[in-house]
Amino acid sequence: MRYRPLGRSGLQVSEIGYGAWGVGASAWVGASEDESLRALHRALDLGVNLIDTARGYGESERIVGRAVRERAGRDEEVLVATKVPPLNGIWPAPDGVDPADAFPGTHIRESLGTSLRAAGLDHFDVLQFHVWSDEWVGRGDWLETVADLKQQGLIRLFGVSINDHQPDNALALVRSGVVDTVQVIYNIFDQAPADALFGACQEHGVGVIVRVALDEGGLTGAVKAGTTFPEGDFRNRYFEGDRPAQVEAHVDALTADLGITTAELPGTALRFVLSAPAVSTVIPGMRTVRNVERNTAVSDGVPLDADRLALLAKHRWQRNFYQ
Repeated sequence: MRYRPLGRSGLQVSEIGYGAWGVGASAWVGASEDESLRALHRALDLGVNLIDTARGYGESERIVGRAVRERAGRDEEVLVATKVPPLNGIWPAPDGVDPADAFPGTHIRESLGTSLRAAGLDHFDVLQFHVWSDEWVGRGDWLETVADLKQQGLIRLFGVSINDHQPDNALALVRSGVVDTVQVIYNIFDQAPADALFGACQEHGVGVIVRVALDEGGLTGAVKAGTTFPEGDFRNRYFEGDRPAQVEAHVDALTADLGITTAELPGTALRFVLSAPAVSTVIPGMRTVRNVERNTAVSDGVPLDADRLALLAKHRWQRNFYQ
């Protein structure tokens, strides 16, 4: 496993982190706690040192905390990031919302306290707001609260999880200098963060955590025309209508252009993300040991060459989600 700086924080994070949304069975149907624990421990054994969870991920914080506590006494540092949901329960944050309605200081403290108790931990390494609006820069008491939580040792870093497919919505925050990390969707299809956000993060020393690098499964070759998901699984919405057939067509064009098989596609998709110098870590969801071993193997120091990256740049795909 290779490691990169997490912005200006002084922390080094594994290139492949662990996205723990799926282990909580909040929106991904079929998660098993025993299997999730095996996958978490295997990832840590292979050098993963950042786990990303959230208050809104069902039992994820509890399961992640259990895995971390079970490794107490080992010569390793496991960094855990979690998220505070907006008090008003609105995802994503629309225009015109007062920060006092989404992230008042009292709510931030209460959510963090609940998360710490659920995980059985005495602090989190990164506390992220689960939605963001640049309208909140310089307004509300959230920044004062974050500073106080850092002072108390309850959190080390502050970050935001940028609204899905809205990377430019955090540019003012990044430029303000008050945020340590941003988490953003970035993949072969959704390349928008490279337009402005990544450059701003590099300029201001902000760590970048990439989520949805495999397009919720679209960039694994597993989504085809006619693909369905269990009742209650969020992917029924993400891949609604004729989206599975569209994904299949785009994947076929992508693999043909690169001359690769669908089995090679996930690794290529992760290497694409890691080819961006601004990226600190990528956090694919990993619910099985097999997926952990497949994804962590990508951190081998073998980058995609310029010709490959030029081909991949042509596969950017503008989509309208949840319409």
